Amino acid sequence: MTQAVDAVVIGAGVVGLAVARALALQGREVVVLEALDAIGSVTSARNSEVIHAGVYYPKGSLKGLLCVRGKELLYDYLVTRQIEHRRCGKWIVATDDSEVAMLQRVVEQAAANGCRELDWLTPEQVREQEPALRCVAALSSPTTGIVDSHGFMLSLRGEIEAHGGWVALNSPVQSLEPTSGGLLLQVGGVDPMVLMARTVVNAAGHDAQQIARSVPGLEPSCIPRGYLCKGSYFSLSGAAPFSRLIYPVPGAASLGCHYTVDLGGQGRFGPDAEWVDDIDYAVNPERAVGFYEQIRRYWPGLPDGSLQPAYAGVRPKLQAPGEPAHDFRIDGSDVHGITGLVNLFGIESPGLTSSLAIAEVVSAKV
Repeated sequence: MTQAVDAVVIGAGVVGLAVARALALQGREVVVLEALDAIGSVTSARNSEVIHAGVYYPKGSLKGLLCVRGKELLYDYLVTRQIEHRRCGKWIVATDDSEVAMLQRVVEQAAANGCRELDWLTPEQVREQEPALRCVAALSSPTTGIVDSHGFMLSLRGEIEAHGGWVALNSPVQSLEPTSGGLLLQVGGVDPMVLMARTVVNAAGHDAQQIARSVPGLEPSCIPRGYLCKGSYFSLSGAAPFSRLIYPVPGAASLGCHYTVDLGGQGRFGPDAEWVDDIDYAVNPERAVGFYEQIRRYWPGLPDGSLQPAYAGVRPKLQAPGEPAHDFRIDGSDVHGITGLVNLFGIESPGLTSSLAIAEVVSAKV
């Protein structure tokens, strides 16, 4: 028996939940379909939990615009709902004179994105505030923070359900077909079902391309190829060396082995960047060799044996190794011609920070 619903969101990561909440707040009947047995257990659970300021992304890009807007929305959401977070700030550091010009480019890029809360620090100011840190120059980003991402997602789910929506776990989408009556979804799992929806938002993360390929009539040219970039994290034994987040100047695939801390005070470093063919969350202890080398460029006092394998995440990137970073893709019928369908591709960092802003864009499209 086919059940008619107004809107379906595929994927209960942070972005899918944010989109579903936005639709529910519009008064729409929303069902979230999650293939796994818990919300936010893939990309949303395997990151640094950093609230980004929006300093790195190209002018006019969705990443730049939605990160800056999303940061504002996210802080307001966390404060009003008393979800644990801390606006701890971040320093971006140049460890030699050749990297100072890279910091200047960061300032210019941030300003182009509307993020002007960056302050230059002299080596003397750095030594006074962070004696363990070695650098020739630094930028302070006071609006960067950290968040309890799971608490945030639980709150989003609660608001969805409070406004009449529901989240169906263990409900993988097997096919999605446009029909004259709407979008027909075949859903598997323990309790298989058939849904007919007016709107479907494909926020399936790593599986977004697979879902899109199941749609008859969706041109292959509208489905970008995806690539997997694994980032490993190592936790730090002993006391936290810094009072804020410390980032080296950004690299090509990731932001490097930056120092972050969780809300419990546990310090960690990562992610590195490793292009892979399959998703595997095991952390190779031998990768610590590269971590020690990179970290000691800005923290020479890192003790031997103080890094322990912590966890890994895999980002659903749209660029191939060696290519410049690609932007988020939020593809509606204006892109692929299928009424009622929105595909989200390449939603990686800063997806957590941007989630509420992405939800604004999607809810406006549908």
